[in-house]
Amino acid sequence: MSTNEPKQSHPKGLYFVFATGMSERFSYYGMRALFTLYLIKALVMDKQMASMIYGNYTGLVYLTPLIGGYVADRYWGMRRSIFWGAVMMVLGQLFMFMSALNYQSGEFARWTMYGGLALLIFGNGFFKPNITTVVGSLYRPGDKRLDSAYTIFYMGINVGAFIAPLLCGFVGDTGNPADFKWGFLAAALGMMCSLILFIGWKNKFLVGPDGEQLGIVAAGKVTAHKSEKEAAPERSLNQNMTAFLLWGLGAVALYCVFHFALSFDLIGAAIFALCIIIPAYIISDRSLTKIERQRVWVIYIIAFFVIFFWSAFEQAGASLTFFADEQTNRHIFGLVMPASYFQSFNPVFVVLFAPLLSMLWTKLGQKNLEPASPIKQAMGLFLLALGYLVIAMGVRDAAPGVKVSILWLTGLYFIHSMGELMLSPIGLSMVNKLAPVRFASLLMGVWYMSNAAANKFAGMLSGLYPEAGKTKAILGYHITTLYDFFMLFVIMSGLASIILFGLSKWLQKLMNGVK
Repeated sequence: MSTNEPKQSHPKGLYFVFATGMSERFSYYGMRALFTLYLIKALVMDKQMASMIYGNYTGLVYLTPLIGGYVADRYWGMRRSIFWGAVMMVLGQLFMFMSALNYQSGEFARWTMYGGLALLIFGNGFFKPNITTVVGSLYRPGDKRLDSAYTIFYMGINVGAFIAPLLCGFVGDTGNPADFKWGFLAAALGMMCSLILFIGWKNKFLVGPDGEQLGIVAAGKVTAHKSEKEAAPERSLNQNMTAFLLWGLGAVALYCVFHFALSFDLIGAAIFALCIIIPAYIISDRSLTKIERQRVWVIYIIAFFVIFFWSAFEQAGASLTFFADEQTNRHIFGLVMPASYFQSFNPVFVVLFAPLLSMLWTKLGQKNLEPASPIKQAMGLFLLALGYLVIAMGVRDAAPGVKVSILWLTGLYFIHSMGELMLSPIGLSMVNKLAPVRFASLLMGVWYMSNAAANKFAGMLSGLYPEAGKTKAILGYHITTLYDFFMLFVIMSGLASIILFGLSKWLQKLMNGVK
């Protein structure tokens, strides 16, 4: 059978990865649904400080996959990296539980929380890029089911993300600061389920298309057994220490620019500096062929535009949570819905519509009518801008202090969910298809670096959320009302969408036949 002829069903390993990823995402989104509320209501921080910590945490969560991807490719292999990542995340959630258990103890609660965040950040770095790369390893190169497979995998992520705020919010977001600990404990139990699933069934289901066990040996070690020409790329990243030191000095210089010249905080300066220097270091590798380098450039260019998507989309855990808590009428059938429940709206829409889009891409692919990845991603950015335009119209004439209908925030999450389905799973599939095999996990880590920059940027933008008595501005754009705040995201993501549409044909040429 030709490798381009899709089979009717997906391999069983996809559904194993679906369940493992779903449990891990339950843990992540359960904790995230409570995080800024915990900072404000239990640790008594102001919104700007809470937004900064939120941005630092979510930014670093998406930066460390570069480390996890590199270690997996060079040394551990995907399986060992996923295992130790899961272990660290279990411990991290337990530290969050311990912090909330002692929230009145001041410094102890804060430092325990920081320890938990550090474990979650590094654990995610080893788990996330490798569990994502495993999906592509289940299929032969050129298999047209890959976009569909990543959409199904993404649906699993969102099943966990849907359940998590409801369960963790129910036990943790009660109005009593002492109850946050139960939400964090529920998140810890979700991560334990992911770890147990992986340990128990990895050998049965992590099997490649030819029956080989996946992820046991690092990709770099496999390549070492090939010809000298093929093996050279694996050594080239480290063989020139002088070049390595020069790139390190470049990173320090960029850090100084962001921190001292642009006044970014320590973590923000580090994130943005690394998000520039590391991709530049990789693309400069002389072992890359012309076609490989062009395809890597496509990953980088689209990753840049993805920053604008996620920095606006990730307001869900910060400014949109503030809006839900303070400005939205949450009374339903005589009951008050916890603000954390709104974070289930997006994943439930994704779960409902992901199968439809998966079937749509499959049908269009069989007829050679499927849009290329850059066009899908530009469509996702357009829908993001549209969602913010809807809520901006909803709050435009609202009097200060008056709560608006729940329908406005619901409409935003619905439109954003459609945009997410156009962009995120397609992006994961695109990286898998375009990345050279020897750099598969590493470039997946680079892709997540765009999320790191976006999440840090999201925290910075969330700090612009209007507060009484404070004047806020960015690049000359003054924000005094919610309308001003939401229109900022309309302008930002709308411009990014238009530019990416304009570049789409050129990017398709650089993809050299990959769709």
